[in-house]
Amino acid sequence: MIWVVLAVGLVAIAEGLVLALAPSRLEQVLALMVRLSMETRRLMGLVSVACGATLIALARWIGF
Repeated sequence: MIWVVLAVGLVAIAEGLVLALAPSRLEQVLALMVRLSMETRRLMGLVSVACGATLIALARWIGF
């Protein structure tokens, strides 16, 4: 359970840093994403999930 809280906290920090350090760039990225097709956005999400799962598996394999 503690790992879930840790993961949520790390995500909140990462998202907060984006909002605090580059709010105008975030607006540009969101405007770009609106223009993408639904299939492209879905593929981007699936690739992101796959990369995250791979990183978690790698960290567990290394021993973290």
